[in-house]
Amino acid sequence: MKEHPKIIDRILEGIQPHQSFCIIGHVRPDGDCIGSQMALALALRSEGKQVVCWNDDTVPRKLRFLDPDGLMTRPHSGHSFDCVIATDAASLERVGTIAKHIGQRKLFINIDHHASNTRYADLNWIAAREPSTGELIYRLLRVAKWPITPPIADCLFTAVSTDTGSFQYPTTRPGTYHVAGELVQRGANLERICDEVYQSYPLARVRLLKHVYNQFRLTHDNQIAWFWLKKRDFTRAGADTSDAEGLIDHIREMEPVVVACVLEELEPELTRISLRSKDSRVNVNHIAAQFGGGGHSAASGARIAGRPLAVQRRVVAAIKKAIDAAKL
Repeated sequence: MKEHPKIIDRILEGIQPHQSFCIIGHVRPDGDCIGSQMALALALRSEGKQVVCWNDDTVPRKLRFLDPDGLMTRPHSGHSFDCVIATDAASLERVGTIAKHIGQRKLFINIDHHASNTRYADLNWIAAREPSTGELIYRLLRVAKWPITPPIADCLFTAVSTDTGSFQYPTTRPGTYHVAGELVQRGANLERICDEVYQSYPLARVRLLKHVYNQFRLTHDNQIAWFWLKKRDFTRAGADTSDAEGLIDHIREMEPVVVACVLEELEPELTRISLRSKDSRVNVNHIAAQFGGGGHSAASGARIAGRPLAVQRRVVAAIKKAIDAAKL
């Protein structure tokens, strides 16, 4: 394994004397977030630590198999911890209401791979070149010499696989395949993971997908694809917000499209945007940053206040400007 950064030693030194831990993740958790949280929690428990996992939102249906014992819960007041560890959260705002429940702590650790990370903790391990936080947790466990059991391997493989688009995104590196192979060797159940994560979509999601194909729009010589998800669309489909994860890939995959965008209604005048780029010359992290958001060069997002049509016009205009600047 490649030489590890000194920050890992500092994190392990920080963890060692403490007994009570809270592992937190970002709102609208994805596979990398849940997988990283659960893997670290299980590893700490195996070392005799007391651990809880907190998320503002519930675990998406397709990821519940990673938490059969219900370790993941919603945050609540009145708790103090020796150590709080945030995984896959680029800013304190991204953890939602959890932020106001973790003030009673001795040490705060931040482990993440987003270039936009604001380094909000006492110890910050930010590795922006890594395609997933799951890889960072894997490296942490290896350096610590903590056992990677089959349940931990399931969590980490899910984290690595989902955040690389099943190893298809250009962020995927040679080391990613090595980590995936090591996790399979340690008992990751590929059949179960693939079935739960990729082949068990509820009908509600299919109804949302039908909406996407009926409603998506193309502009700027078909280089930009976008669609809206309104609250009424979720209601009609009988879906929740977790069912929308990955829908953007269906319009991103069209041959002429360079940037795909989803605009999701959160409130009448608050819109969540998700951006995906499949050309390295168009960095959607820079686009999201214009609206107070962030993420990666190929995948980013933001929350934007304002009237929906005005938000749509501003976002599409920013995407057009970025594509034109890239001279595609």
